[in-house]
Amino acid sequence: MSASTVTHSRLHRTLAPWLTSMAVLCCTLATGPAAAQSGSAAAPAWKPSKSTEFIVPSGAGAALDLAARKLTELLARDGYAPQFVVSNKSGAHAIAALESLHRHPGDAHTLMTLSTSYGNSLAQNALPAPLQKGTPLVTLLREFTTVVVRADSPLRNAQDLIAQLRKDPEKYSIGIATTLGNHIHLGVAQPLQQGGVNIQKLRIVPYKSSAESMVALAGGHLDVVSATTPNLLPYLQSGRVRVLAIAADKRLEGVFAQSPTWKEQGIDYVSDSFQGVMTAPGASTAQQAYWVNALRKVSETREWKEFVALNQWEPIFLGPQDTARALHAQVERSHALLNELGLLPPSASRIAQAR
Repeated sequence: MSASTVTHSRLHRTLAPWLTSMAVLCCTLATGPAAAQSGSAAAPAWKPSKSTEFIVPSGAGAALDLAARKLTELLARDGYAPQFVVSNKSGAHAIAALESLHRHPGDAHTLMTLSTSYGNSLAQNALPAPLQKGTPLVTLLREFTTVVVRADSPLRNAQDLIAQLRKDPEKYSIGIATTLGNHIHLGVAQPLQQGGVNIQKLRIVPYKSSAESMVALAGGHLDVVSATTPNLLPYLQSGRVRVLAIAADKRLEGVFAQSPTWKEQGIDYVSDSFQGVMTAPGASTAQQAYWVNALRKVSETREWKEFVALNQWEPIFLGPQDTARALHAQVERSHALLNELGLLPPSASRIAQAR
């Protein structure tokens, strides 16, 4: 057996619990409640009968938190639950958040932000198997990572940053949130790697949220920050920071109109970050269908579309099957870069290096 085959097999075994739950979910949602009941009678209707908790795996004020609070505001306004409570549970690999989500299996009165970081944690084999059984529901938007410095920084563009870090990868402190190996970390590491920087030696400083890392940047405690667009808005509007590069296909609008993309600066990199929603493991077909419908309806409202546009996100709605496929693809894409960063378990890293 080739080393390549062994590596892929090891990665597949790592994801086995999650892939199994995704296969069941896709099958039941594709065939409908009737098939899940193994008969002709439709599954009984379900709707929340008590307060619904929405768990955010980051600190208050960050992009994930902003999206969750707007989403729950619109869901509550349109009567999709009696009440929502947003709970911020920041921490490495969202383990604290996932433990809360998994505390009541089969109870869809708990929702949680689903983001690219979840896939990266799966790719790192950083999650215990019992925490890999959540139920992804939908994808709601694409988000773009940026690399930003203070307005008085001598770094004027991405090529300046690359040139300095090629000479000394440890020269600048780079703030990220919330976990090494997540999409915010990879959002700066991957384009720098493409520019010839030794990314294993970067001086990365994790924070509980991008809101905190931006405060540290503005206060002179960091040289560079990698964050998504909503976290930059007040700082750009006041002229306190400068965007060196943004990982979008083309330039964004509004206050980001003068912010160059990586592609413009010779680095062919676009981030694949996204946000969506998941619920507890073992959620019934009726529970899943209720939330997918509710989230689809809210995503079509004028208020949600305006909110997405304000934050320079790209609206995209994917149901459970497409969300599961996108997650699986993202896990496999992240695996090689995580190995380059030295963020895979030793055994998986050794096998990957033999490929």
